[in-house]
Amino acid sequence: MRALTMLTGVIAPVTAFAASGVREDSSGIFVWVFLGFCALIVVAQIIPAVMLMFGMAKGITSVVKEELAVTNKQ
Repeated sequence: MRALTMLTGVIAPVTAFAASGVREDSSGIFVWVFLGFCALIVVAQIIPAVMLMFGMAKGITSVVKEELAVTNKQ
């Protein structure tokens, strides 16, 4: 209950500020296209990085399994 009250206390002023129209956004379509292109570049770099992390984890687990198999045979 306390977390809900705190969350409401944080969100209420933010939404009131956003709804009041204090800041006007005058960004054109080219700004949004540029930001979308930047986001596309970031996502395109994250996908290979995640695949590399999974490959490294798979390689480490296979080495550990081989070591355990050799140790158990002795």
